[in-house]
Amino acid sequence: MTRIPRHVAIIMDGNGRWAKQRGQDRSDGHAEGVTSVHNAVEFASDMGVGYLTLYAFSTENWNRPQSEVDTLMHLIGWAIERELPDLLAHNVRIRLIGDIDRIPEGPRQKLLNSQQTTAHCTGLILCMCLSYSSRWEIVEAARKLADAVSRGKMSISDITEDVVADNLDTAGIPDPDLLIRTGGEQRISNFLLWQIAYSELYFTDILWPEFGKADFAKALLDYQRRERRFGKTSEQVSHEAETDSNTDTMR
Repeated sequence: MTRIPRHVAIIMDGNGRWAKQRGQDRSDGHAEGVTSVHNAVEFASDMGVGYLTLYAFSTENWNRPQSEVDTLMHLIGWAIERELPDLLAHNVRIRLIGDIDRIPEGPRQKLLNSQQTTAHCTGLILCMCLSYSSRWEIVEAARKLADAVSRGKMSISDITEDVVADNLDTAGIPDPDLLIRTGGEQRISNFLLWQIAYSELYFTDILWPEFGKADFAKALLDYQRRERRFGKTSEQVSHEAETDSNTDTMR
């Protein structure tokens, strides 16, 4: 419990394949995936994870068949409204990330209401990436910075890594310690490319509708077995950990 990641990000993949394996419509897989979202949020909250970021709908997903997009938008609005009482009961705060204005009026208002209604919560912060892609996010940040420079608000030399991070949609959120992808694919799919520079990556063949709390726990255990060096040597990391331990003991 002393090595629980502060921030976990998840690419929730496999809903469509789960439904296809059962001879069902893809929308049935997305609906079943809502239960996995509920379980993941509950487990992360119980484990003391500070931030949970879910890749719910990418910018590229707008290119899917219109019927599937319409179903997903309806499902997102329905799910957030249904889950809101439970989120409040678990002290979970919603934060929306992405081009939210592109989402249809009905589900958009439900999402914005959930964000406002949970704004006072002090527990797990649930970041919902909707109509989001990392390249879109980085381009938007570049435009903000270019505009600030052109208006004389800042100079080119003022642009640092921290300044870029502060102009991303995830400003104020620590970078993910652990990125989980379900569904068997081993790629990032345009998700948090800037933020996961030093994240630990965990891939599982389990399809998202079947990803339960025990599977989440396995991912955390795998994370805890890893040594995070951030460019340093193992000896440096071990020495720093020993120094921190001795300091804590003296306190």
